[in-house]
Amino acid sequence: MIILIFIIVVILLIILVRSIRIVSQAHAFVIERLGGYYATWGVGLHILVPFIDRIAKKVTLKEQVADFAPQPVITKDNVTMRIDTVVFFQITDPKLYAYGVENPLNAIENLSATTLRNIIGDLELDETLTSREIINSKMRSILDVATDPWGIKVNRVELKNIIPPQEIQDAMERQMKAERERREAVTRAEGQKKSSILVAEGKKESAILQAEAEKQAAILKAEAKKEATIREAEGQAEAIRKVQQANAQGIEYLKQAAPDKAVLTLKAYDAFIKAADGKATKLVIPSNIQDLSSVVAALTETVSAVKEPAEAGQPERKDEPGSTAVSAGKPV
Repeated sequence: MIILIFIIVVILLIILVRSIRIVSQAHAFVIERLGGYYATWGVGLHILVPFIDRIAKKVTLKEQVADFAPQPVITKDNVTMRIDTVVFFQITDPKLYAYGVENPLNAIENLSATTLRNIIGDLELDETLTSREIINSKMRSILDVATDPWGIKVNRVELKNIIPPQEIQDAMERQMKAERERREAVTRAEGQKKSSILVAEGKKESAILQAEAEKQAAILKAEAKKEATIREAEGQAEAIRKVQQANAQGIEYLKQAAPDKAVLTLKAYDAFIKAADGKATKLVIPSNIQDLSSVVAALTETVSAVKEPAEAGQPERKDEPGSTAVSAGKPV
């Protein structure tokens, strides 16, 4: 009896332990009682009634990713290509997910393939290759509406890869190569154009600077010449002023000395001698030359009287050719 009771107690403990269930974060348990839906357990500790309740489905509430194999599709211009898609979805209602569709992932895959064929069938090849965002948006909207009764929310759909036929790929590669070569040629031409423009701008700037330098040099040279001319003119004017001032002072001194008639006559004769000593071929003799002759005779006698003592014993010197002799007031 003791052994039997012990066995019964152990069995009850095992049943009790197995009846305790803990639901972790981002998960949910769908519970059935006597074969029918009973409840959906969230995060926490739960007791499962033995032999009556059972866990029908364990559901994860995290966002899931379904990567489907490439699907053959035909474009509007009858080009067959293969497109594989990636669907990001999340279970929002565990009950609908458990009882809405038999195989949710397989249903989503078939639905995405059908939707993709319908969308691509209205587009041509070029539009298909350049309209990924539009295709993604349309597929997400259609799949989200279709999977809502299954307790699934489609968050995002992406076209992972678009594989056109091999001949189309070759043609596209040739076209892209030609486009790259064209862009390279355009870029090279633009670079040469910009380089030529820069060189021309440099030459222009250099010519402008050289012209400016020559202009400045000419201006400075003209200013220097002008300054030199002004200085020279000022010097000449100053010299003339000094001469005129000296002449005026001489006349003033002569006036202050009150010279007699003989001195004035002698000054006149000096002026006549200076005029006659020039290279002029004509000489105008004043009418009062007799008065000048008497003054010159007196001056000659005075000079002879001074020179005789100093020149005693020397032979008499004859007049050199071309000299001018003055005697008795008559020019020879």
